[in-house]
Amino acid sequence: MPEAGTMHIGELAERTELSQRTIRHYDSIGLLTPSARSEGGFRLYTEDDHARLMLIRRMKPLGYSLDEMGDLLRAIDAAEGGGAVAADAQQALTDFLHDATERRTKLARQVEMADEFIGLLSAHRTSQPPEAASKLG
Repeated sequence: MPEAGTMHIGELAERTELSQRTIRHYDSIGLLTPSARSEGGFRLYTEDDHARLMLIRRMKPLGYSLDEMGDLLRAIDAAEGGGAVAADAQQALTDFLHDATERRTKLARQVEMADEFIGLLSAHRTSQPPEAASKLG
């Protein structure tokens, strides 16, 4: 049983809809380190770890690489630390925000094109004579 306020990898995987294998990989490359280990050596994660993993998960659809994810997480950590490094980290976060906005705009355009394509296919399918439509489906 995990300590109070922590969860095992299985629960974290279920809550994030990521596989345990993916979470272990993120651990091995330093992207998400468990907050603790149980006496038996099992990884233990906190709500902060869950939030960090959800941030990583939300970067995936925008096409960010694992290296870019690591850069963002380091900037977030540095921004929370204060001092001169925090100012640089804030600029990095601003840059990430700008980049993420551009990526989202591009993704939205791709979804619009996909919707148009589906509409064209649908119109083409319904405009076929019955015998031609039966060959399509």
